[in-house]
Amino acid sequence: MNEEMKNKILKTGTTTVGIVCKDGVILAADRRMSAGYMIAGKKTQKVIPISDEIAVTTAGMVSDAQLLTRIIKAQIRLESIKRGKKLTVKEITSFLGSLVYGNVRKMSMVPGIVGFLVGGVDRKGHHLYALGIDGSIIEYDDYYADGSGIMFSMGVLESQYKKDLTVEEGIKLATKAVNTSIQRDMASGNGIDIIAITSKGMKKVVEKAIDTNVKV
Repeated sequence: MNEEMKNKILKTGTTTVGIVCKDGVILAADRRMSAGYMIAGKKTQKVIPISDEIAVTTAGMVSDAQLLTRIIKAQIRLESIKRGKKLTVKEITSFLGSLVYGNVRKMSMVPGIVGFLVGGVDRKGHHLYALGIDGSIIEYDDYYADGSGIMFSMGVLESQYKKDLTVEEGIKLATKAVNTSIQRDMASGNGIDIIAITSKGMKKVVEKAIDTNVKV
């Protein structure tokens, strides 16, 4: 693979944020899809429900993220039918981690690079996991951010997160964290989407486009 192709494929970016609250989990992301220095899309949905109680955020290669998301949705349905009960967030994350592990190690002209944040609610409580591009799985009991805008979002989360946040407070913090990355990270932008997951269900609580047109 030549250097020009590598740059076009690998220079992608995003900002995704996950926050654990006392009454639920928040997942947030920007909307920009980038390909090198070009903005390839302005309405990309990066917070994706995969079941009634669990959602993921995506960062990395779009094609891989779409494929793995479709597979895990089908796997959840199949396993739930076979077992006769809902899977836990940890079980679903383990399935997805195995897919990511195998995906990045396949021989391919295009590297399969994609990471996820997994947030959800089950009978054991509220959970947030980060899946690295190598298939590694880490659970967080507070917050995490991913993507090219991570350093900006993490600065906000580090300074303003507090234990026992309510979902409403978490929504405000996630909005601020993503917006900070949008202001400083070239690969993040164009809007914010936020999903809140509680014992009452899943709801998109923020769906906001940001006008970046500049008149001169």
